[in-house]
Amino acid sequence: MKYILPLSAVLFVVYSFCDFKSTQKGYTNQELRDLYGSGNQNLWPKPHLFDDAKEGFKDIGPLSAPEFPKNNPYSKEKEELGKMLFFDPRLSKSGQISCANCHDPELAWADGRRVAYGHDRQLGTRNAPTILNVVYAKEYFWDGRATSLEEQAKAPIENPLEMNFHSRLAVKTIAKIKGYKEYFQKAFGQDKITEENITKAIATFERTIISPKSKFDKFVSGEKSALTDSEINGLHLFRTKANCINCHNTAYFSDQKFHNLGLTYFGREYEDLGLYNISKKNEDVGKFKTPTLREVSKTAPYMHNGLFPNIRGVLNMYNAGMPNEKRNRDSPLAPKKSPMLQKLNLTDSELTDIENFLNTLHSYQYKMRAPQLPK
Repeated sequence: MKYILPLSAVLFVVYSFCDFKSTQKGYTNQELRDLYGSGNQNLWPKPHLFDDAKEGFKDIGPLSAPEFPKNNPYSKEKEELGKMLFFDPRLSKSGQISCANCHDPELAWADGRRVAYGHDRQLGTRNAPTILNVVYAKEYFWDGRATSLEEQAKAPIENPLEMNFHSRLAVKTIAKIKGYKEYFQKAFGQDKITEENITKAIATFERTIISPKSKFDKFVSGEKSALTDSEINGLHLFRTKANCINCHNTAYFSDQKFHNLGLTYFGREYEDLGLYNISKKNEDVGKFKTPTLREVSKTAPYMHNGLFPNIRGVLNMYNAGMPNEKRNRDSPLAPKKSPMLQKLNLTDSELTDIENFLNTLHSYQYKMRAPQLPK
């Protein structure tokens, strides 16, 4: 005689088996929610790290309180002055381009273009990265050629492809505007306008542009319902199978190191040797600084040359292990892709989960009205 199990028993076995299979793969959805949403990073699953990523590694998490340099401490007056200068096109030769042209608050403090344009509508060669949370950065520009935010603030003013104005002439222009004197007096204790104080004020303002708490921040701080199962699985994949954590670590979601992703375009139209142009070391050919992923869903297009219009395209390339550059391999400058880039064999569902997780790093649509400029 055949014995037929009741439906409830069959379902119990099926569900138990599914949960067992999920556990065999690593963790169930509920376990991941409890671990990552515990508010205690010590309970998180161990990240998958290559040896190259272990030095200086810090896990992802909420942003800490910002710190201002001792030689340029914060003041409300300095921030107010810096905001005016940031939006003032009179710092450019044409009188039409300001810092906000490439770092628009309504475009997540980037410009939404493949590469930035500047003086006489000349196109640059690199994508304008967001300056959101730049207070946490250590080096600046894709090739790290500026070691302070003050130094970075000066560079676009003098760049012939950007604002195309010698800093000395820019200072003279601002000094002729009588309305600025009282603001410099309040910010620096003197109304004399100098290049140093202009860049200090701009840098101070830029350091105040910080993302509020994102869904990710709320979740890992203990708000367990802040993320969906898909987003949580994407977080786990980000730290493990997908290898993202190796470069996009720390609360800034960047290791602030330089890596070759196979996108040097060596010997081709979009060739860019990256860090090598600064260091002149052969091993630095094609290396670019890891960008932050905070607000990444709002800062397209992507990569140093802006050639990727959407996140999924970037994920697909990483999943394939990024391209192998085969041209001119005998050249002493032949680029060498990072050994941390390997085929990932992620499924479409896993790629969707990672993309959904990256969307949780967005806080809100930042709005800021341009200030009234002194006359």
